[in-house]
Amino acid sequence: MKKVAQDIAVKTIATLGLLGFAVMISPFAVADDSGWLGGFSVGRTGAKIDDERITAQLTGSGFTTTSMVDDKRGLGYKIFGGYKFNPNFALEGGYFDLGKFGFTATTMPVGTLNGSIKIRGINLDAVGILPITEKFSAFGRLGAQYAQAKDSFNGTGAVVPINPSPKKSAINYKAGLGLQYDLTDSLGLRGEAERFRINDGVGNKGDINMLSVGLVFQFGEDKPAPAPAPKAAIPPPVIAKEPVWVIVPVKVKTEQYCSILDFDFEIKQDDIQREDKEKLAVLGTYMNKYPNTTALIRGYTDNVGESDYNLKLSQKRADSVVSYLVEDLRIDPSRLTAVGYGETHPIADNSTREGKQANRRVNAVIACVTDIADLKVVAAKTTMAMEIEFDPYKSEIESQYFVGLRHVANFMKANPSINATVEGHAGKYLGEGADKIKIDPELAMKVSQLRAQNVVNYLVNTLDISRSRLSTEAFGQTRRVSYGTTLEGQQDNRRVNIIFTYAN
Repeated sequence: MKKVAQDIAVKTIATLGLLGFAVMISPFAVADDSGWLGGFSVGRTGAKIDDERITAQLTGSGFTTTSMVDDKRGLGYKIFGGYKFNPNFALEGGYFDLGKFGFTATTMPVGTLNGSIKIRGINLDAVGILPITEKFSAFGRLGAQYAQAKDSFNGTGAVVPINPSPKKSAINYKAGLGLQYDLTDSLGLRGEAERFRINDGVGNKGDINMLSVGLVFQFGEDKPAPAPAPKAAIPPPVIAKEPVWVIVPVKVKTEQYCSILDFDFEIKQDDIQREDKEKLAVLGTYMNKYPNTTALIRGYTDNVGESDYNLKLSQKRADSVVSYLVEDLRIDPSRLTAVGYGETHPIADNSTREGKQANRRVNAVIACVTDIADLKVVAAKTTMAMEIEFDPYKSEIESQYFVGLRHVANFMKANPSINATVEGHAGKYLGEGADKIKIDPELAMKVSQLRAQNVVNYLVNTLDISRSRLSTEAFGQTRRVSYGTTLEGQQDNRRVNIIFTYAN
């Protein structure tokens, strides 16, 4: 009986170039997108059996191959975990099983040769991520894997394998491309194609491909509270919600500093709201009366997001106030300085919704003068008439707001030079915990427009206010006052504001 040595040759299907990916800058990146992740994927695997080489080896041992049947497909899976450092880069590692492949060769003299291979191992990959939309992203991976290939051979009739159970463990590369859709903030659906370079147990190398779908669980990282702030060069002013005069001493005995401005900003916004421009008019009146005074405009944020992003956002907030003072109130820019302090110097607890809103603020520290007690300034005008809240996806006005709207109408009738802008707003989320869903931005914009328009229609049709004195503006999700992680915060974002505008 003749003996023959056989092997399985897993042949390369195509040449794969090196996948280079850098950490990318994307407009859809969110500042706090980092933390641990884990998941699993299941899919089909495939390899090409090198029939020609098997036939040649059988021929060299005196056998003629009469037929060849290949099992080129397998079922594979992987379990993985890792850490996402920022919206564009992560490290992932895990365990994979690429399934089983094999062949059956029928020979003359009469006999058969059966061969199979099983492959499993561990891997570590660098993953580059490209956000496409808020929920949808593409990614590429390149890494190393340590795989064990276990071959098995058995023969019948005249064919007798020499080594029936060879195996090989080796380190090789792996690469892949994929797409991910985030079903929620903590759960995503993945589809990906991967290629594994494998050494089999009889000296051959080849590639095995895997097409899989899976789930990825994302665990956001809670950001630690900011460290205690160092002492500022200028003592911080006493904070007040309305424009007030506050005098605090400084080291220079002959000089004093005052703070007369403090107002809040909406989430991730740096533009000044209508109701706050009247407060800035108070500051402008003071600085025009005392042309030798200077002012330091200080911007702050809450602690949600990356510190670098928050620092830039706070600087933009301070810059926007300076721009308004220069362009609209004609203050010499040489008298103004804008500084952003980011998330440092919080005045409230960042773990609460109210505290975060209080910390998103701007204040002004200005040099006082000796006759400050005699300063006469025009008080800030009433700009916020009322705020109306809505149920999810609803735009109809509930009856409890009818009395308040009548007060608005009476005020406008008593002051015919005053007009009003009705602002419509909407939320980003609905529900809590695992049931929380994101609301489509286009739908939110449409709902916010309907809310504003319904308020205008009620004032015109029911309360007899001229439509020419009313205007609407829809902001959708762009001016949230809460992050919307609680039902109460979501309710705060579903609102209409009525803003009075005064003739100059």
